[in-house]
Amino acid sequence: MLTTVLFDLDGTLLPMVQEDFVRAYFARLASFAAPYGYEAKPLVDTLWKGTAAMVQNDGGKTNREVFWDTFASTFGEPARAHEAVFEAFYATDFNLAQEVCGFDPEAAETVEFLKTNGIRRVLATNPIFPAVATQARIRWAGLHAEDFEFITTYENSQHCKPNPAYFADILEQIGCKADECLMVGNDAVEDLAAQKVGIPVFLLTPCLINPKERDLGDTPHGDFTELKKELTRRISFKK
Repeated sequence: MLTTVLFDLDGTLLPMVQEDFVRAYFARLASFAAPYGYEAKPLVDTLWKGTAAMVQNDGGKTNREVFWDTFASTFGEPARAHEAVFEAFYATDFNLAQEVCGFDPEAAETVEFLKTNGIRRVLATNPIFPAVATQARIRWAGLHAEDFEFITTYENSQHCKPNPAYFADILEQIGCKADECLMVGNDAVEDLAAQKVGIPVFLLTPCLINPKERDLGDTPHGDFTELKKELTRRISFKK
């Protein structure tokens, strides 16, 4: 019985070519941080290092704590004071990276369809960004933070995809059983990991990421039209 849908954001509700987005994002951040003494290459290298540390987080700290521990290990403890600088970036110049992203009105239409039918919505985006950056990308997709009951960010999460513990954490947070959920994503590694805790998965294919070239024959997949059919079928079964 479907009660809850978990949505990925980047490449799912917000169309994008991940490499283009990362390139634009890092370029904007390097420019913004330069007046504070950060050179582009060391900064970008440390961002990747911090991201890797969050992905490997064993749950002992929040992802935010893990990232800033990593950042400070490179640039020194005083660099922690620049967290406010990064927050300011995500509230301002980060929005310029929207220009390399697409837009699909069916994303908001699908979320509204679920809302109308009393289905809970969770934004299960990989929590490697602060809330301010995640809320910005939600707006780029034509949605609002209020459209979701729970949103994973680096402040409130202790694991990342593709660690199954990330999905287990969400189930505990929202008080939901795995077989009552559907995970909707575009990554055949990160999002399919939800299956390891018993959450069924639908893969959106317009921005599909499938680095291991997995056979998707046994996984429901397709565009928003196919997703709507899958959701309608599950909701009809519920009723």
